[in-house]
Amino acid sequence: CALAAVTASLRRPRYNGKYLHGKIKSMLGETRLSDALTDVVIPTFDVKLLQPIIFSTYDAKSMPLKNARLADVCIGTSAAPTYLPAHHFHTHDGNGKEREYNLIDGGVAANNPTMVAMTQITKKMMGKDREELYPVEPSDCGKFLVLSVGTGSTSDQGLYTAKQCSQWGIISWLRNKGMAPIIDIFMAASSDLVDIHAAVLFQSLHSDANYLRIQDNSLHGPAATVDAATPENMAELLRIGERMLAQRVSRVNVETGRYEEVKGAGNNADALAGFARQLSDERRTRLGSRRGGAGRLKSSR
Repeated sequence: CALAAVTASLRRPRYNGKYLHGKIKSMLGETRLSDALTDVVIPTFDVKLLQPIIFSTYDAKSMPLKNARLADVCIGTSAAPTYLPAHHFHTHDGNGKEREYNLIDGGVAANNPTMVAMTQITKKMMGKDREELYPVEPSDCGKFLVLSVGTGSTSDQGLYTAKQCSQWGIISWLRNKGMAPIIDIFMAASSDLVDIHAAVLFQSLHSDANYLRIQDNSLHGPAATVDAATPENMAELLRIGERMLAQRVSRVNVETGRYEEVKGAGNNADALAGFARQLSDERRTRLGSRRGGAGRLKSSR
């Protein structure tokens, strides 16, 4: 009955995770972070250490104890509190050392991982692989092309009010009308602060067009929940994605938190095509320079 379901959700995660874990393991097998075909950055949070753990291809290649199986990392970063159980595993370096991980959803630490990704690129620029990224220097983040794709929010709907929240106790903060208010609020705050930080950073470097944030803040109904996997809702999410491509390029207003259209910037599909052209031109220039033995590159941007 409904009461039994509510009681159970207060005592343990809503899902046991067995199907999800099995699916992830069957798809990724023994593949490790260092085996990734491109650089990846995956944030998680370690509940035992009470600190974020950032997994990346870059670190995995130089730090064996962070070269975890991709399956373990994906299970860990998907373990949203109240929805799925935390994930525990060990890594070994081949010399007798091991490291323990006790992970939950990376969104707890970095619900919007834009700055995490930028930090990893900066680390790479300061490391032994800096020649690969020359002539961009660690301080040249204004030359980055950053695409930040949100998973949608309900901020335009005004879900909660102070009048409502003032009457809530522990249970209502954790579960209210099928939502988890306290988690929604923490996640939204984390995500929006990063968006504001990144937008202001690129504006200060006169590189506004190099930061593209695509987000839908008008989700409602099943589309606004994190676990509605019905065929109808999956189809609706696809429709929302198509609609987002057609939307005009927008940028957050740091005072209101609302997205405002960028005049003359076209729609998101246009902006994505522009990013693709720039990246293709940059790669073509770099490959041509290497083949011609021209030594160090001059920036093509």
